[in-house]
Amino acid sequence: MRIVIALGGNALLQRGEPMLYEKELSSVRKACQAIASIADHHELIVTHGNGPQVGLIALQQLALGNPPAYPLDTMGAQSIGLIGYLITRELKHFLPARRAVTAVLTQTEVDPNDPAFRSPSKPIGPVYEKTQAQALARLYGWHIAADNDKFRRVVASPEPKQIVDREAIEILLQKGHIVVCCGGGGIPVIKNSFGHLTGVEAVIDKDLASSLLACELKADCFIIATDVQGIFTDWDSGKQNLLHKTTPQSLRSMHFQAGSMGPKVQAVCRFVEKTGHKALIGSLDRLSDMLKGQSGTEIIPRND
Repeated sequence: MRIVIALGGNALLQRGEPMLYEKELSSVRKACQAIASIADHHELIVTHGNGPQVGLIALQQLALGNPPAYPLDTMGAQSIGLIGYLITRELKHFLPARRAVTAVLTQTEVDPNDPAFRSPSKPIGPVYEKTQAQALARLYGWHIAADNDKFRRVVASPEPKQIVDREAIEILLQKGHIVVCCGGGGIPVIKNSFGHLTGVEAVIDKDLASSLLACELKADCFIIATDVQGIFTDWDSGKQNLLHKTTPQSLRSMHFQAGSMGPKVQAVCRFVEKTGHKALIGSLDRLSDMLKGQSGTEIIPRND
């Protein structure tokens, strides 16, 4: 099967953990070990988040003082290059020497008139207590929003329209490569009046971009691998119920938080509705079991 695996941000850096190289490297190794467990039998495309990393780079830029900060799209490219390098390097440790792993610095086209540019909503960087977040917002002109019991900086998150580098990814897959791409949803770009691509100040939702990529590549399965067992109903009630198998129609009748499970549900629904193939959401360390139907939530076009 051709499978797109979207690594959740918490799969690379646990919530609340300090953004240290050693912590991230340890998480990347665990993720790569899980991916390698299914690599022998499938064509694999691995995508990943970059919210904490691009936020850290932005903070480092601000700490420089006088030099103006780089645009957000270029800071996104820096973070994507870093993570792509770590994943390709560590994944090779768990694979036969003959299996190639290649990272593609991917651009994703967005609409310059997307309403998201007027309503920033995508969290980046570390979490803060409310008073600290408010102080930083006043100091740097940030937009902030609640993230569970903490607060984070939020930036524009336009809808992905097209994966610019899809053809290059397809060629690599046909050559037998495992491809790491679409990091952080891809670098957001728009077409100017001359038809040339130029970067914009935004961060694209990784799950929605991964879903689009999976559709464009005609994947047989789309997996969102994160740090939870699957999709739960009544998450805030204390009486959570894990959904083992469901449909897009059923999921769209439920409510999920915009800052956590909401985009993931939207992403799997789009993939299943457009392709008729299944999608999975579940824990990264149960990746092989998910494919066997023994773990996670399976989303199918209709109930059997």
